[in-house]
Amino acid sequence: MIARAVGSTGALAVTLAMGMTPAMAAGKTSDKPSATGFSPDQPDPKAPWAPENDELPLHHKPVHHEALTSARTAGSGLQLTMPAPTGPNSVGMVGLHLVDSSRTDPYVGGKRELMVSLFYPATATSGHYQAPWMPSISGAHFLGTRGLSPQQVTLPKTAGHVLAPVKTSLGKLPVLLYSTGLHSDRAMGTALAQDLASRGYLVVTVDHTHDANEVQFPANRLELNRMPSGAHSSDTLKVRAADIKFVINALGKISSGGNPDAGHATLPSGLSESVDTSRIGMFGWSLGGAAVDTAMQLDKRIDAGANLDGQFFGTAPSKDLDRPFLLFSSGYHNRNNDKSWRTLWSHLKGYRVDIKLKGSAHLSFSDNEWLVPQWARLLGISQDQIQKQYGTIAPDRAVQIQCVYLAAFFDQELRHKHSTLLDGPVNTYPEISFVR
Repeated sequence: MIARAVGSTGALAVTLAMGMTPAMAAGKTSDKPSATGFSPDQPDPKAPWAPENDELPLHHKPVHHEALTSARTAGSGLQLTMPAPTGPNSVGMVGLHLVDSSRTDPYVGGKRELMVSLFYPATATSGHYQAPWMPSISGAHFLGTRGLSPQQVTLPKTAGHVLAPVKTSLGKLPVLLYSTGLHSDRAMGTALAQDLASRGYLVVTVDHTHDANEVQFPANRLELNRMPSGAHSSDTLKVRAADIKFVINALGKISSGGNPDAGHATLPSGLSESVDTSRIGMFGWSLGGAAVDTAMQLDKRIDAGANLDGQFFGTAPSKDLDRPFLLFSSGYHNRNNDKSWRTLWSHLKGYRVDIKLKGSAHLSFSDNEWLVPQWARLLGISQDQIQKQYGTIAPDRAVQIQCVYLAAFFDQELRHKHSTLLDGPVNTYPEISFVR
């Protein structure tokens, strides 16, 4: 029951069939002209934040079949750990398999299928299994692309207790949606998601199937990256925005007492009365950050958005947006050197704030920030190499500051609790500077 309830995040270990490779789907992509004066689909070759592939960090290697055929929930090697949530609440979690019968999957045909994880403030967590950071089979594939195996590295458990009852004493929970980087997994936003959940949010992390490198569905089905190699980022963002709109619709079904899971998996006690679809925010990293603007243009139910270091593409940033928006960048990226950010900034007609995190790099805004330094020695990665890719800021500090400022922004916009952190620099967080 536990394995079914968590969807892709709690599958039991089985042997993965040999020979599965990410075949690229055939098809043409559009080449619409940009309305902003810059190419919407060609990343700046000098820009380290350009999302050519957010999931090929240091020492990318091909998948080893021996890693895939040894997919265990626990290995005998290095046990990885992740930052603990800092909010006052325990965290619950459930994974859902969603099928959009109204849309055709743009990459492989057939009905569009998604896996999502819901993190929420919970009560009575004792006896509820803590969900793994990534399930066994997709986790083995993830490690294999990095030249590691489950025997060398054991991926961590999250703070999310599977099917723990929702803490209904908090009342209806504002919703936050998360979109991850190009070819990345929803797991890459787990540290931020579970922290925001511990602060009283229902956080939904979304896997964009066949864009992500690996997505594990029920019955241990693994779907890999099937995106055409010449896909335009603006088209990819439209797919993601449609995914987000569909997920919001699914949340609406839950709030009205329904169950959108394709297999009618068990939902946590108290969930239906706790989903507040009148207060929705969205945040994303890299291409997922760009997806926030595109999704907000498509769906006015998203009340506030935050982009974590992502370059924008397509015509969306050249359209006026009257809802609050946070630009949150690494130490060397901002609207001063990213034309797409300057374009969006000029079209933000609601509350807007632009901050950057000193000492951070593009990959600092993903779970790679705390993952890679832990396994670096196994791959012979030096401290100098780590700092070039992940910056000089300490991993725990980077995660802490991101959580604090994201919470401050969404608390202000969704809970109407003004935060002085957003007014300007403070001594508590000297790493944060404001771009005026």
